[in-house]
Amino acid sequence: MFTSWASFLIYCTGYNSRVTNSTFEKTNLMHADQLFQISSTLALIGWILLAIFHKTLWISRALIGTIIIIMSLLYAWLIAKNFGGMQPDSFGSLDGVAALFVNREALLAGWVHYLAFDLLTGIFIVNNARKNGIGIALLLPCLFFTFMLGPVGLLLYLLIRWTRTKNYWIDVE
Repeated sequence: MFTSWASFLIYCTGYNSRVTNSTFEKTNLMHADQLFQISSTLALIGWILLAIFHKTLWISRALIGTIIIIMSLLYAWLIAKNFGGMQPDSFGSLDGVAALFVNREALLAGWVHYLAFDLLTGIFIVNNARKNGIGIALLLPCLFFTFMLGPVGLLLYLLIRWTRTKNYWIDVE
């Protein structure tokens, strides 16, 4: 369908020199919605694979090398495309951050950011649980809450890990 990354990006941006601005904006929003669906589906696939293959050593590399990289590229493209006019103080206040997300593609970038980092957190949880002998019965609720509520799932895992290992500190290698 696409002959190059450039043709894919042109498709995603909805650029077509023969359309009016109104048509361009509608096409662009449609593509943002499509990219939202695609990225959300990719994340869900990643979470399902992570839960199924949690005992394997290759799942982390496979997910980072595919889904996380795809989401990172999409995020970088959305940021480059939409945050050119960002003010230096945009992150200095809650109102400044809220103003960044008025644009639907900037909002999509934020969503992709959440999806990627939550999945990366899930990968950390699975690797650390495997290392500490924490079984799937305790792992699944942590993964579910990390998928749905990010830091809440990580906190749940850290509490379970702490009670199981009697060690508060995470060994990171």
